[in-house]
Amino acid sequence: MSVHDFKKHGKDLIDYIYHFMKTISSRRVNSDVEPFYLVKLLPDEAPHEPEEWDKIMKDVEDKIMPGVTQWNHPYFFAYFASANSYPGILGDMLSSALACQAFNWFVSPACTELEMVVTDWYGKALGLPKSFLHSSGPKKGGGCAQGSASENIFAAIMAARYQAIKLCLEDKENYNFSDEWDVLKNLVSYTSKAAHSSIEKGAKMACLRLRILDVDEKCSLRGDTLQQAIEKDLQLGLIPCCVVATLGSTGEAAFDNLKEIAMVCRKYPLIWLHVDAAYGGSSFVCREFRYLLSGIEDAHSINVNPNKWFLVNFDCNCIWLKDYQQFIEALSVNPLYLEHEWMDETVNFHDWGTPLSRRFRVLKLWFVMRTYGIKGLQHYIRRHCHLASLFESLVRKDSR
Repeated sequence: MSVHDFKKHGKDLIDYIYHFMKTISSRRVNSDVEPFYLVKLLPDEAPHEPEEWDKIMKDVEDKIMPGVTQWNHPYFFAYFASANSYPGILGDMLSSALACQAFNWFVSPACTELEMVVTDWYGKALGLPKSFLHSSGPKKGGGCAQGSASENIFAAIMAARYQAIKLCLEDKENYNFSDEWDVLKNLVSYTSKAAHSSIEKGAKMACLRLRILDVDEKCSLRGDTLQQAIEKDLQLGLIPCCVVATLGSTGEAAFDNLKEIAMVCRKYPLIWLHVDAAYGGSSFVCREFRYLLSGIEDAHSINVNPNKWFLVNFDCNCIWLKDYQQFIEALSVNPLYLEHEWMDETVNFHDWGTPLSRRFRVLKLWFVMRTYGIKGLQHYIRRHCHLASLFESLVRKDSR
C-alpha cells in the first residue's frame, strides 16, 4: 500500500467508522453465530498474492461484523459500559502511526513526559493526594498508563510481596527466616468476595495465599472483618502483606469502606494497601462522590480505568504510586541495551509493570481530556448517575 493508497483508504475507513457509529442501533447487540463460524468462512492459509482493499473491507462487513458483540450499542447492558469517543479513536490512530516503543525516557522523551503530565492531570481531577503525583517531587510518587487493571493489580501484588520479603529478612529481631522462599510461604493477602477476579489471579501468579473475605449487606468489605482475618492469621504464624480494596465492584458497583480498611492496615507496617478503583474511580471527578475515596491517603497504590467510564477506548488503565521506588525495586531489570545517560534523572516506565514495550496510549486520554474538559467529563458522569437513579425510581414504582 502506497502513501497515496493509505490516504484514500484511510478516508474510506473513517467514513466506514462514521457510518457504523451512526447506524449501530440498527445492528444486533450480540451475535447469533455458532462456534468456529469464522474458521469455516476464512481460508486455511494467508493469500499468496496481494488482495484489493475493497475485498478486505467487504469481508469485514460480511464475515467479521456478524460475530462482533456491539459494545457501543444503546441496548448493550452486559458487563460494564463501553467507554468510547471520537477523540479517543483519533488518539489511538495517531499512537499507531507514531509506533513508539515507550519503554524508557530515552527512546521517545515525549511519550514518557506526556504520560507524567496527563496522569497528574487525571489524578488531580479525581482528587488524589499530591503524594501520588509526579509533581510531588523527583523519585517520589506518580502515575502511568498500562493496558489493563489486571496488569496493574498484579504489579502491585508483586511489589507488596517484594517489600514484605525484604523487610522480614532485614528485621532479624522479629523474624527468623533463612531466605526469601522461607518468607514467601508464610505471606498472606486479603480482598473481598465482591472483588474482581484479577486479584485472585494476581495472587495465584505471585504464589500468595489469598483470603477472600465476607462483605456486608451493601457488598462492602468492612474494617472489622479485615481485622479479624488478620488477627486469625497472625495467631497461625502467618504474615499479612497485602490488602486489595475495591471501589466499584464489577458485579454490584459496590464500594468497600476504604477509610475503615486503611485504619486497620495502618497498624501493620508490612501491609501494602492497593485500591482497585477500575470500575468506579472515574466518578471521583465529581466532588460529591469523593467521600467514597476517604482513606486513600493511607494507600500505597490505586488504579482507575478511564476505558470504563471516562470516554477513553480500551486499552488504558492508570495506576498511581505513593513511592514508585518500591515498584522499581520489585520489578526493575536493566540489561545494557536499556541503559542511557539520563537513567538517574528521568522516569523509565518499563520498571513500573510487566511489559517492556509500551504503546503511546496516553495520547488518547490526553485527546479526550482536552476535547471534553473536566466540565464535560463531570457532566457525562453526572448524567449517567441521574439516569441510574431515574431507572431505579421506575423499577420501584412498578409492581412487577
